[in-house]
Amino acid sequence: MKKLKLLISAYACEPGKGSEPGVGWSWVAQMSQFHDLWVITRANNREAIEKTNLDWVRKVHWIYFDLPPRLTFWKKGSRGVHAYYYFWQIGAWLKAKKLLREVSFDLIHHVTFGQYWIPSWLGLLERPFVFGPVGGGEDTPQPLLASLTPKQRQHESLRTLLRNIARFDPIANVTLGRSTFVAATEDTLSQAKSFRPKLEFVLPQCAMTREEIATFNHLRPKSGGPFRLISIGRLVHWKGYHLSILAFAKLLKSIPDAEYWLINQGPEQEALERLAAEAGCGDKIKFLGRMKTLQDVYARLEQSDVLVHPALHEAFGNVCLETMASGRPVICFNRGGPALQVTPETGIAVEPGEVEESVERLTEAMQRLADDSQLRRSMGENARRRVADHFSWEEMAVQMNTIYEKTLAQN
Repeated sequence: MKKLKLLISAYACEPGKGSEPGVGWSWVAQMSQFHDLWVITRANNREAIEKTNLDWVRKVHWIYFDLPPRLTFWKKGSRGVHAYYYFWQIGAWLKAKKLLREVSFDLIHHVTFGQYWIPSWLGLLERPFVFGPVGGGEDTPQPLLASLTPKQRQHESLRTLLRNIARFDPIANVTLGRSTFVAATEDTLSQAKSFRPKLEFVLPQCAMTREEIATFNHLRPKSGGPFRLISIGRLVHWKGYHLSILAFAKLLKSIPDAEYWLINQGPEQEALERLAAEAGCGDKIKFLGRMKTLQDVYARLEQSDVLVHPALHEAFGNVCLETMASGRPVICFNRGGPALQVTPETGIAVEPGEVEESVERLTEAMQRLADDSQLRRSMGENARRRVADHFSWEEMAVQMNTIYEKTLAQN
């Protein structure tokens, strides 16, 4: 397609980071190969961005912006971040409105934050507008709410309430209603239909560069030793590790020398350690905490057979993608982002049911892969190919350009 003058809103955009900052950075990096970019991002990202000294970074027009310090008193860590972000969007809109007097943009694209129920004010500007890929429409399966504590269920209810309130936000209704909406999952697309966007697409929220895929391709399949499961992610309730621990305890009845490693830390660690002890598998589960470097994480992954990622709701789950690129199958629930990545040829996406039923299905998936090393190898090879064919950033950029073309044709 022709080169566009493109304005990107990327609140979170930082090199060398995962999650939202990595998503913002990767979208900017990819689209800079095709278009002239102006990027609005937070001022505190500036130092890390400029330190990269990359050619494409120097070609991008960066607009660094933060709210005045007197308006950031409530923002400490993750507390208050969404309120800060909402007001930051208003400031970014004013910046962009002024910039429009100087630059005639062909299109505006919002990439981060990636939650559909927090609107981008840039959608108010009179330009074709692409919103996403974004998630946020994924829910804990209703039967599995019973596996959570009252406090955790309250957290899930509050999340749903905030999302429902967005339906009455006039900015959300206007901006999403005139947007090309790109959902990270079918769940989010279904939730966002009430805003009646102009065009609708489903596209993964993040991917891997060819270089990253090559790095994970070099991780060798595990040979010998006990059957070992691994989970990599923050120890928070919605990651579902309480269910995988119970499933692993059942697996030990038939494979007593199996092991389960959990990497990272979080507020649920003590509760999970206590659950493992009560289930009689505490000596077979290792809580390895946060690794010092990514290379340490990759070394543990290389020593494992299967990734277990039982997230109750998640728009993507990049660790599934990385594990697949390393040639290992993934066990997950058939929900959200992980279900878009994992096919029957590359892993096992378990259909959630009642709590005991879900635990039993997770155990059956573990057992099946533990019993069949050839199946693990074939799934691993299929997983490598799937990542390379469908989840490279280069492929995502091609698909996004197609979305741009269709958006422009509608305006």
